[in-house]
Amino acid sequence: MSDVLLAVGTRKGLFLGRRRAGGDWEFDGPHFNAQAVYSIGIDTRRSTPRLLVGGDSSHWGPSVFHSDDLGATWHEPKQPAVKFPKDTGTSLERVWQLQPAGADTPDVVYAGTEPAALFRSEDRGETFELVRPLWEHPTRDRWFPGGGGEAVHTVVTDPRTPDAVTVAVSAAGVFRTKDGGASWAPSNSGVSARFLPDPNPEFGQCVHKVARDPVDPDRLYLQNHWGVYRSDDSGGSWTSIGDSLPSDFGFPVVVHPRRSGVAYVFPLNADADRVPAERRCRVFRTEDAGESWQPLSAGLPEGDHYGPVLRDAMCMDDADPAGIYFGNRNGELFAGADEGESWQQLASHLPDVLCVRAAVVG
Repeated sequence: MSDVLLAVGTRKGLFLGRRRAGGDWEFDGPHFNAQAVYSIGIDTRRSTPRLLVGGDSSHWGPSVFHSDDLGATWHEPKQPAVKFPKDTGTSLERVWQLQPAGADTPDVVYAGTEPAALFRSEDRGETFELVRPLWEHPTRDRWFPGGGGEAVHTVVTDPRTPDAVTVAVSAAGVFRTKDGGASWAPSNSGVSARFLPDPNPEFGQCVHKVARDPVDPDRLYLQNHWGVYRSDDSGGSWTSIGDSLPSDFGFPVVVHPRRSGVAYVFPLNADADRVPAERRCRVFRTEDAGESWQPLSAGLPEGDHYGPVLRDAMCMDDADPAGIYFGNRNGELFAGADEGESWQQLASHLPDVLCVRAAVVG
């Protein structure tokens, strides 16, 4: 087994877990006590891993912190790392996503924010610049907030080229660039927006999460506000794959780090009843790109359960076998070290879990 770092962002700070090869989990925290941690990035592209954290202080406001010693010490830039230019007439409310780019651009990190914008860093997250073509997109005046606000909450890069980036905007849908951010196009064909008068608009879908297959870069998975979808043409069109799930409403979708066609979701009953589907704590996995889904619940709580999992509160590490993790709004944290075949509860009574990230660091 490998050394794994597990970072858990909550409404009251960051908790860090470390499992050394063959050992038990050890946790410390909270870091950033009383700050809500909505975004975490673990950047392992260089020999020294860097942790990136989007904190949100009710007194000082939002900021991006980083650590190059696995959380022993933290650095906050003297000037805000993510800041809207004055001419935009707006200010940062929250950093929803911190996403390292591909291996071919080891210093590039993306930040997705509320208000809905994409920022790009070329110095590993020390400073960020607004990606203006998305901010100034001609459809922007017709974007509207989802239940959690209007935000760029997902950034997906393409391992084949740094010029291709896919983002998800709540609630405007999926947008793609193929030219390094110079232009952006909606990419929502086939994704329903049943809450709108036109249920199949060009944009306006409430996308909750998007993830890319590790082997076939043209294959994407999407968890929508109602609907689980797959694209086989890098987002050009989408097909529903949620029919065999107990509910196709939910927030996260996670892919296996090495196995093609393997993805995980955590279904909830409904948008108006945001508890686990059928009130049972279960992760569902597909091993055939969504043709079928199997519940994974060995070791998870039995009986009625009411802990929903948010869009960034489920993840996988890159160990072998890969571990899967999720935290919920009950403050419970679970790990499946064998790709979800069995589960172990790592923590309980944490603050509301907002995001979870894990990676091999040894």
